[in-house]
Amino acid sequence: MKKKTTIVGKDFPRVESRAKVTGAAQYVDDIQFGPNLLHARLLRSPIPHGLIKRLDTSKAAALPGVRVVVTGKDYPGLTGLYLSDRPIFAVDRVRFVGEPVVGVAAETEEIAEQALDLIEVEYEPLPGVFDPEYGAGPDAPLIHPDLANYAVAPFVFPQAGSNVSNHFKVRKGNMDEGWAQADLIYEHTYRVPHVQHVPLETHVDVAQMDGNGKITLWASSQSPFAQRNLIAKALGISHGMLRVITPYVGGGFGAKAGVSVEGACVALAMKAKGRPVKLCMSRKEEFYTTFVRQGLIAKIKMGMTNEGRITAMQNTYYWDGGAYTEYGVNITRAAGYSSTGPYNVPNVHADSLCVYTNHPIGGAMRGFGMPEIHWAIEQHIDRMAQQLQLDPVQVRLTNCLRGGDVTVTGMVMHPTGLAECIQKAADAIGWGKPSRPSAPHKRRGKGIAAMWKAPAMPPNPGSSATIRMNEDGTCSVGIGGVDMGQGTLTIAAQLAAEGLGVPIEWVRVNTVDTDYSPYEWQTVASRLTWSMGNAILNAAREAKQQILEAVADAWNEKPDDMDIIEGKVVSYATEREMSLKNIAVYGIQKPDGTWVGGPVVGKGKFMPTYVTPLDKETGQGPRAVVHFTTGAQAVEVEVDTETGEVQVLRIVAAFDVGHAINPDMVRTQMEGGAVQGMSTAMLEQIILKEGKPLNPTFTDYRIATAVDAPPDIETIIVEVPQDDGPFGARGIGEHAMVPTAPAIANAVRAAVGVEIDSMPITSEKVWLAMQSSDRASGSKAVVSPL
Repeated sequence: MKKKTTIVGKDFPRVESRAKVTGAAQYVDDIQFGPNLLHARLLRSPIPHGLIKRLDTSKAAALPGVRVVVTGKDYPGLTGLYLSDRPIFAVDRVRFVGEPVVGVAAETEEIAEQALDLIEVEYEPLPGVFDPEYGAGPDAPLIHPDLANYAVAPFVFPQAGSNVSNHFKVRKGNMDEGWAQADLIYEHTYRVPHVQHVPLETHVDVAQMDGNGKITLWASSQSPFAQRNLIAKALGISHGMLRVITPYVGGGFGAKAGVSVEGACVALAMKAKGRPVKLCMSRKEEFYTTFVRQGLIAKIKMGMTNEGRITAMQNTYYWDGGAYTEYGVNITRAAGYSSTGPYNVPNVHADSLCVYTNHPIGGAMRGFGMPEIHWAIEQHIDRMAQQLQLDPVQVRLTNCLRGGDVTVTGMVMHPTGLAECIQKAADAIGWGKPSRPSAPHKRRGKGIAAMWKAPAMPPNPGSSATIRMNEDGTCSVGIGGVDMGQGTLTIAAQLAAEGLGVPIEWVRVNTVDTDYSPYEWQTVASRLTWSMGNAILNAAREAKQQILEAVADAWNEKPDDMDIIEGKVVSYATEREMSLKNIAVYGIQKPDGTWVGGPVVGKGKFMPTYVTPLDKETGQGPRAVVHFTTGAQAVEVEVDTETGEVQVLRIVAAFDVGHAINPDMVRTQMEGGAVQGMSTAMLEQIILKEGKPLNPTFTDYRIATAVDAPPDIETIIVEVPQDDGPFGARGIGEHAMVPTAPAIANAVRAAVGVEIDSMPITSEKVWLAMQSSDRASGSKAVVSPL
């Protein structure tokens, strides 16, 4: 007999009171909307997998002060960026602990909480899937029986009748020949746990429908235009009837890309009769009910010659995509076309599988799958180098991609400074030079790891920009990119000023309002400096051309003989000059008394047109991505042999950014990424037991702070220009986080001879490994997950 469980609201796990947060939450505080503001709360599933057999909200709806109650039956549409598999509220089945089942909006937070206690839900528990390798097999219970019916992007390949929502394959070269050429073949399995983005500001939204049915959503979001698109489709409304406003965002790291809780807020507002509805996630909810970074099981098999040349690589990646993989399927794809790491490998067999589990929803996080696969690849290379008694730096220099090499997908690699990054990082850390430990019971070691990452996106993500001149010669720049602390507005102002020829103080960049801002796909993939930057430069060129043509007409000169420098139109032919003040809007008077010119508005857009499809069975194609940013990190650690404690003493980060538009901001991205990478490497893990998170607070989930940061971080900027980048620039926002974890693991191994297969590298794991290691014989212990 099937088991049924009846749960009333008071039996659900409660969340703590909402703390005051900054950023968008402050912007959309109650003061903006006055006493008319309704407060929303979500009733969430307490079980990881089950059918909803009965749902009774009548008592909650009758509670005085409750104004709106919404369930999945009200809005059953699905949403998803690459795979439409996710309902706004569970309809007939729940798939993870914390899934929204009912939304309530009331006059106060307290009343909304009381209403949740009055809701009754009867579940029929179903078997869960908590391991992606098992979940990919034929015996695992199906989490999405309707997978075959979901709308999906053409480059995502779900496997109907299974839990595999995307299977990306790479087949390159001849594997038999590759193995035959190898003097050493080594295979091993590595694991990466789920982690949280933990932005300073949690998810927070306010939505309101006006008397004409127009809905405005104020959202702490990386994706205002994508949210408008996805929510409108899921709720069956016109895009023109949904407006998304994004003020300054208090951190994102990928957590606020796509749609998570925003759809629920809009759905509540649609039934609130014109009243605004505010939905703010508590820190506990943020930990496991929004996006998390996907877990990974990586199986690596590699062949190498005695000289250190990689002859073959066979990788299988099982991604723990969670209950809904609408975003995770593209992480799987990115891991597939990057599956070898930044190396020239002639023979490759790779399978990257996104697997449904009954865990929290996996989504974008800084690095987008690259920190996870490099954790495995970069440790594997070091282990093979040691077995062959080779220098890990030289092995990387022997195999690293250079301009003109063929990548894993058959794309010809553009010019890259990867080899220079590896060498400079090694030189700066003092590779090969021993360091004296601070105490007799401590050991020091140095490690290195290389990386590559492309902007992971569809082939046609567009950017647009506008530049509108003001009467005094200043200008307003419209963009759709979001500033969440990474410096989008600063870069936009720099590029507009440089492209137009005015002082940067004359430039004002607007935040995002989808009704008035030009379109931007999303603020993800470290793509804004490159993609949005190109759109801004195109807008600047158009505005500049309008001004020069008007002045040239008035002066009877040629526009090609003129330029704008520091806010003045100058003529190289006659040496005349004129300030933009009073002419950029009103125009300029000709000698005959007539006027030319008028209000100047420049428009620009950019969309890559050269990315090609990849073959479904082989993953081969002329151009898989727009470009790769490459780099390397070297670290020095000190390990306490009595406790297993690991202290990171130094990090050297060297990255090829094409051209550093703002070197100070590039360096801070490299520093911040290294510290965040160190945090995930040594501290962070969402502990899950049968789908239930056990540490969803900062009490039990540690992140690195200034106290933990290494005292010495050196940044090295390498510049090999990108042919289609603004002034040759490429992105750097995510990349500095990618190689940190394996570099630390390799340094720990060099220090005390232990191998750590799973993040995080805790003192307990290191100590246990040392205890089981026979130091006298030089054998090493391998520690698997605890």
